[in-house]
Amino acid sequence: MSAMLASVNSLPEALLVKGFAVDIIDLKQPEQGALGALETERVAEIVKALAPETLISATIGDMAMDPQPVFDAVQAMAATGVDFVKIGLFPEGDTLATIQQLAAIAQQGTALIAVLFADAKPNFEILEALAVAGFRGAMLDTMHKSQGSLTEVLPLTVLNDFVERCANLGLLSGLAGSLRESDITVLSPLNPDYLGFRGALCQQQCRTAKLDRQQIARIRYLVK
Repeated sequence: MSAMLASVNSLPEALLVKGFAVDIIDLKQPEQGALGALETERVAEIVKALAPETLISATIGDMAMDPQPVFDAVQAMAATGVDFVKIGLFPEGDTLATIQQLAAIAQQGTALIAVLFADAKPNFEILEALAVAGFRGAMLDTMHKSQGSLTEVLPLTVLNDFVERCANLGLLSGLAGSLRESDITVLSPLNPDYLGFRGALCQQQCRTAKLDRQQIARIRYLVK
């Protein structure tokens, strides 16, 4: 059974998806990139407005793997009270050094989720470094949304390998990346811990458009 993550960019959107019993409310700004971030002040306001038992994640934005700036951004986002902080492992910079520096935050109890990009030829060997650093989980997403859904970017054998590696290392696994309704029946048998959605929940299946109640209800029904 996989949980459902829904990405939202405001408190009204967060309250809307909460009404459909979404498992994880993910805060980000789709108009700002693959993992565009909301301002920490807005994130803190949303966290305060939602019930304490609501699971909330938030991204730090599209940042190169420069250890100190990423460390500072993660620390600032963690201070908002979110349950998970998502860090995109973008190609630029020193990924390993950044992960190692973030270990200090993970050891303080902040749940970190690394986001690997399926369309950037990810090396799954990095998962071991994440586990050693104390990350809570890893997610496969897509950087360039115009290239199609996750299942069009990587074959199921590779996606299954990612999920299994995460499980063996004690990491939560998430699959996202322009996922459509038809992807749910394909990905669910892989047993990822959660499936992430944005575009599929919106009008015209456009990730920067308004959320659509019927689409949210449909996806919520199918993700079990």
